Order: sequence, then structure tokens, then C-alpha cells
Amino acid sequence: MSGKRQVNESPEAVGKWGWRYHHIGVPTDVPRPGECYLGRYKMYVSGYGDSPFGIEWMRFEEDSPVSELIQKVPHIAFEVDDLEEALKGKEVLGEVVSPSEGVTAVMIVDNGAPVELLEFDCKK
Repeated sequence: MSGKRQVNESPEAVGKWGWRYHHIGVPTDVPRPGECYLGRYKMYVSGYGDSPFGIEWMRFEEDSPVSELIQKVPHIAFEVDDLEEALKGKEVLGEVVSPSEGVTAVMIVDNGAPVELLEFDCKK
């Protein structure tokens, strides 16, 4: 796409690159029912499994090692087929991690907002 996107056009990430919406992560400081604690990141997550829209709530401990940008600004996550290819020319925030078996993830920054990219290994 060149120039400005029209209101009826998909974002380039979807329309041109083929990325697929996975979830939106929303920071909160309010404990929520069904929270799961992720000790490695000193944070709690909830809601994803119950939300038909993929809304994931994230609550962080004061000393969480997670980037302040992610702790303060909601992020959108996309599933990609080739993470290495998807990262070309992007501003990477942090390092590529494997939060669970068969999943590789990394955050990038676009126009000051965090975007999560996920690659799933379907063989596992």
C-alpha cells in the first residue's frame, strides 16, 4: 500500500503481510477473577480463555522485569508464519522468548505502541 490507507482497507500487517489477529493485552492494576501468575515476568494474566474477542488482562508487580511500555500501553498481538521474516525492519522491544512449548514471541514497537508477534510450531 502506498500513501494513506483508506477507511475500507485493512492495515498493511493484515492485508499485505498476512498477519492474523490473536489478542489484545490490556494493562490493569485491578485484580481480576481467574488470574494466572507468571513468575518469570512477575505478572498476572486473565480473561483470554473466556473472551470471545481475545481480550487478555495483564497486572504487573512493582518489580516486574517487563518493559514499562508494555505495562502502561495496551498491545495488539498477531500470529505470523515466519517470525524472523516478520521482524525485518522492525524496532524490537526486548528479546525473542518462548513463553510456552511450541510458542515463540517477541514485542515490536510501532509508532510508540507495543505489538506482539507470535509464531506457533504446529508440529508440537
